[in-house]
Amino acid sequence: MIIQHFLYCHIRNSLAIGCLLLALTGQAFANETKILVLGDSISAAYGMSLEQGWVTKLAVYLKERDAGIQVVNASISGETTAGGLRRLPLLLQENQPSMVIIELGANDGLRGYPLNTLYDHLKRLVEMAQQAGAKVILLPMEIPPNYGTRYTSGFRESFRQVALETDCTLAPFILDGVATNPALMQGDGIHPTVEAQPLLLDNVLPTVIAVLDKS
Repeated sequence: MIIQHFLYCHIRNSLAIGCLLLALTGQAFANETKILVLGDSISAAYGMSLEQGWVTKLAVYLKERDAGIQVVNASISGETTAGGLRRLPLLLQENQPSMVIIELGANDGLRGYPLNTLYDHLKRLVEMAQQAGAKVILLPMEIPPNYGTRYTSGFRESFRQVALETDCTLAPFILDGVATNPALMQGDGIHPTVEAQPLLLDNVLPTVIAVLDKS
């Protein structure tokens, strides 16, 4: 009887500890912060390995500081805002991110898409992410001046207007200090080099940290 009672107590205590550990583990996974990056070739590390790109560098930066944040890179080279709209619902459902970084629009501009379409798509992307409970950072893009002053200025204004109307966070231009430096751009003059990736992260990181601090 004594042995049976001891075994019963041991099993009961083991089960209780096991259940507690499962509960704590489940809570940890439930509370894990995820950052979803929805971008084009700038964030998809065009011309290099994904590990060399700024998004991976962001993930490494956060991991090294034990921030408990997972970064999901859903960027595709050549992506447009229309493509982002088609993919975002499933990405939100699968990842349930706390933050979404939207880096889209450059390909729309390079193809001369109507500015009202760009504005509408960007706004829908932001609102979709916000409705899913995510904080949104919008990365504004720039296009070459050869498209004309009216289109170029209207393109730039689209990002500012969307941020203003949706109350999302507008980050600095990710290629600031890079796009105008030929040494930091690949031969096509559009995509940054491997050496430029830390600078891209430097341009985005303060905004990411500020939004995380507010969460």
